[in-house]
Amino acid sequence: MTPRTFLVHGLLAGLMAGLLACGVAYAVGEPSVDAAIALEGPAGDGPVPRTVQRTVGLLVGTLAIGLALGGLAALASAAAVGRLGRLSPAASTALVTAVGGVAVSLVPFLKYPATPPAVGDGATIGGRTAGYFALVLASVVAAGLALWLGRRLLERSGAWAAVVAPATAYVVVVAVVAQLLPDAAGVGGFPADLLWDFRVGSLATLATLWVALAAALSGLVGRSWAGEVAAAERRALAASL
Repeated sequence: MTPRTFLVHGLLAGLMAGLLACGVAYAVGEPSVDAAIALEGPAGDGPVPRTVQRTVGLLVGTLAIGLALGGLAALASAAAVGRLGRLSPAASTALVTAVGGVAVSLVPFLKYPATPPAVGDGATIGGRTAGYFALVLASVVAAGLALWLGRRLLERSGAWAAVVAPATAYVVVVAVVAQLLPDAAGVGGFPADLLWDFRVGSLATLATLWVALAAALSGLVGRSWAGEVAAAERRALAASL
């Protein structure tokens, strides 16, 4: 199996994950977006009609994100094969993708949760955006170092230390970085129930994207690996006759 094989699988898995995430976002996320836009009045719709935003725009956005994340997760998984103890290619792919979901989406969401239209001061959006991407970068780097540390500890100290020590180090690093970054936007008098619905919908969309990506990518990798093993066994059998 080559990095190209992983990349093709990642793009296909990202496409499937993007489609599923689009369906979830449309069903549980878009109603709260419509309600938030209604609070802004007629100007809240923007230059692009909502009928386009919530259909074609949503589909294109989720597919693009799915393809991008699928490609990145696939290349990271290809690099990790054989380097995470005795895990099979499918298992190491699932682990890498799960770590990616936590590092790229879940942890930054805890510091900078999604905010609907009509929330936040536009004058601070630049600082908050920079803070968000800084946290994503720090989280990804810390996750990569945690995987490296876990691999080293697995060889020396066993599975328990290889899980607990890297996880603790990761939490400490991202917690310190998060404290140093600007705070998320204040919500002011925005309705609490609507904000809750919006953030639940956003988190559900992210969870769908990453879970589907991990399941599809690890499944495709496992299928290809099984085919490679079967082919190798047939060649070995043929050579022995």
